[in-house]
Amino acid sequence: MKIHALIVDDEPPARRSIWRFLNDNPEVEVVAECGDGESAVTAIRSTKPDLVFLDVQMPEMDGLEVARQVGAERMPATIFVTAYDRYAIDAFDANAVDYLLKPIARERFARALDRARARIAERPNRDAAERLITMLGQMKAQDEYAERLPVTTNGRIQFVKTKEIDWIEADGNYARLHVGPGMHEVRETLANLERRLNPRDFVRIHRSTIVNIHRVKEIQPWLHGYHLVVLESGQRFRMSRYQYAAAERLGLSEL
Repeated sequence: MKIHALIVDDEPPARRSIWRFLNDNPEVEVVAECGDGESAVTAIRSTKPDLVFLDVQMPEMDGLEVARQVGAERMPATIFVTAYDRYAIDAFDANAVDYLLKPIARERFARALDRARARIAERPNRDAAERLITMLGQMKAQDEYAERLPVTTNGRIQFVKTKEIDWIEADGNYARLHVGPGMHEVRETLANLERRLNPRDFVRIHRSTIVNIHRVKEIQPWLHGYHLVVLESGQRFRMSRYQYAAAERLGLSEL
């Protein structure tokens, strides 16, 4: 039986990765790909795919809203695609076909596709789709990111807007927020801050450095496969070659 699949992700490199993996599976035919939630709703309604690879986080309309707009009774079997493993993986396994973490590993993709085949053969009922939508709502409620961070200045508590932060460096159990020419020290680890910041705006490029994606001016090749990340301010950072997810999000897969 031919499986008709739809790919939904606002990041072109992620869509291409899924395309490449599906090319090895002649029984799966990609009927469409979408870069935003609105076009995904239209495509699901018009093409009626058996399977959808759905990015959890997209601007304007996220995966939750896509599922709501389509409706539980018409939602196809779903494999989530996400760059962030902070989500409740157990909930993914219980209510969706499967999940894939970016960058997607070929063996992991194959296992997810096998599960999708089995789910489609079972003809999932409406209750399963409704549980999926409920689970997405719970995830979204947990997925609130800080818009401001409190800092202490001369004994007073002030608030720094996260969008104004250029980069953050670790200092043991403290972190330094660099905002323009100023710097604020907060008593919080870099790992904790990473969880509180919106991953669409910030990326960890090294174990001791987080940068604001919107402040990145260019990326330069360096020695031994490393890269230098250059901010608009001229500040330079060496990016760890093991930060594969960061490289993908900064566009290094295009180089």
